[in-house]
Amino acid sequence: MTHELLIALLGFAFVTSVTPGPNNMMLLASGVNFGLRRTVPHMLGISVGHSLMVFLLGLGVAGAIHASPRAGLMLKVLSVAYMLWLAWKIAHAAAPGEGQSGGKPLTFLQAAAFQWVNPKAWAMALGAVAAYAPGGRVGEVALVAAVFACVNLPSVTVWAAAGQGIRGWLQDPGRLRTFNWTMAVLLVLSLIPVLRL
Repeated sequence: MTHELLIALLGFAFVTSVTPGPNNMMLLASGVNFGLRRTVPHMLGISVGHSLMVFLLGLGVAGAIHASPRAGLMLKVLSVAYMLWLAWKIAHAAAPGEGQSGGKPLTFLQAAAFQWVNPKAWAMALGAVAAYAPGGRVGEVALVAAVFACVNLPSVTVWAAAGQGIRGWLQDPGRLRTFNWTMAVLLVLSLIPVLRL
C-alpha cells in the first residue's frame, strides 16, 4: 500500500469510527450509566470485533452472505431485534451508582458480536475492504484491519469519556431518564437505513 493510500485509509477509519452510530450512542450511554472504567471491555470489544469483521469480510465472507438472500434477510432480522433489545436496555438503565441492581455494561464478547448486527459496522467494513484491499490479498486485508484496530479504540473512547463527563449533570433522575430514552430513540432511528435495504 502506498503512503498516500495509507493516509487516506487512516482518514477513512477515523471519520467512520468517530462519527455517531450505534456503537458510539451505546458508549455514550454506557459512560453515563457505568463510567469509563466499567465501559472499557465494551470499547475493546468494539475495536477488536470490528477489526476481525473487516479481516473476515476482506477474505470473502461478505460474498457468501450476499450470495444467499435468506442469509441476508436473517442478518437483517437479527440486527433489528438485537438493536431494539439494546435500546430497551439503555432506556431502562439505572442511575449512576445503581449499576449493580439496574444492569451491566456490555461485555467484551457482547460488544464484539454486536458488530455483526450493526449496520454502520458493515458499511464501514465493506467500504474499507472495497476501497483499500479490493484484491482480497491477506496482507492488504490484515493491514486494513490493523489500521481500524489502531484508530477505532481512541475514537470510541471519546464517546465513553464524554458520557462519563456529563454523568454528574445527569445525577438528577429526570435528566437521566430523558437522556437514556433519547439515546434509546437515537439507536432505534439508526435502524432506518437497514429497514430501507
